Amino acid sequence: MNNFFISHLAEVLTKNIGIGTRIWQFCVILENAVIGDNCNICSHCFIENNVCIGNNVTIKNGVYIFDGIKIEDNVFIGPNVSFTNDKYPKSTVHQSKYPKTLICQGVSIGAGAVILPGVKIGENSIIGAGSIVTKDVPSNSLLYGTAASIKN
Repeated sequence: MNNFFISHLAEVLTKNIGIGTRIWQFCVILENAVIGDNCNICSHCFIENNVCIGNNVTIKNGVYIFDGIKIEDNVFIGPNVSFTNDKYPKSTVHQSKYPKTLICQGVSIGAGAVILPGVKIGENSIIGAGSIVTKDVPSNSLLYGTAASIKN
């Protein structure tokens, strides 16, 4: 018996899913992804192979999490947040290794924000809706805007 919920309309290939996690319809999660306890992954999400998601993480609808992204505990990711993992993407040209993006514990990212590859968002920071994050964010910061800049 599983200690987590997966909608019958989701395609979940990983077996690395924590207790109490809920994965809703139309999600695709690849086989090497790791998802912690008590997570809520809303509909229409995609999670690639080289991804690690901590405990108590909420990922709202329409979020795609690509290789090289790590999300620590107690993180909120709003709807349609865009994570990228390639600074210079080209059709049919794939990197053998992707930059590491780290979303530290307690971070909240507002709807429609764009997170560029290789950045670290420090603990308990808040990223405003629609922001574009191009470089590292210190812990306990409030960022918003295009490109985002520290406001506190």
